[in-house]
Amino acid sequence: MCGLIYFYFVVIFHSVVLINGETREAVAHLMSEQVNGTIYFTETDIGLRVHGTITGLSTGRYGFHVHELGDISTCIATGAHFNPYEADHGGRDHTVRHVGDLGNVQFVGNNALIDFVDNIITLRGRNNILGRGLVLHEQEDDLGLGDHETSLTTGNAGPRIACGVIGIRSPSDWNSGISVNPSVLLLIIGLLFLIIE
Repeated sequence: MCGLIYFYFVVIFHSVVLINGETREAVAHLMSEQVNGTIYFTETDIGLRVHGTITGLSTGRYGFHVHELGDISTCIATGAHFNPYEADHGGRDHTVRHVGDLGNVQFVGNNALIDFVDNIITLRGRNNILGRGLVLHEQEDDLGLGDHETSLTTGNAGPRIACGVIGIRSPSDWNSGISVNPSVLLLIIGLLFLIIE
């Protein structure tokens, strides 16, 4: 009987892991009168890969952040940088930073190619960026190292020039909680009855 119970436990455990262990991907479309871009957020073993392209700005560096709200009725409506730990603003590779601090985007001749991995932002748990705003600023982010009065809050990156909501791309059946499909749930309930008897 113990062997049978152990077998069912292993089946249940692996079924739940397979369902909850899928790679999640989110997407944000940055849009304004002059900017157009699509950014993907893909889970990897070493963090969240942020990749995509943006067009519309001249050669230079522009602040790039996840903001706390997904309201893009105006880019100002996205609120402050996503900062659940109330830290000072910093660069993407700094020890002290907002969760949403993603540094700068480098434009070369009207185009920016983005491709990096960040191990702070996630698509699960407390640092989950799903449903929040992605914002591109008009100026370079000083990464908290400048002497401007807003350096430790915004990186003195200036006005918001484009924004978009970070939304689910794939798979289509996940949310921020545990997702167990009905057939697995029924299997678990049935096995619990079997074990109790």
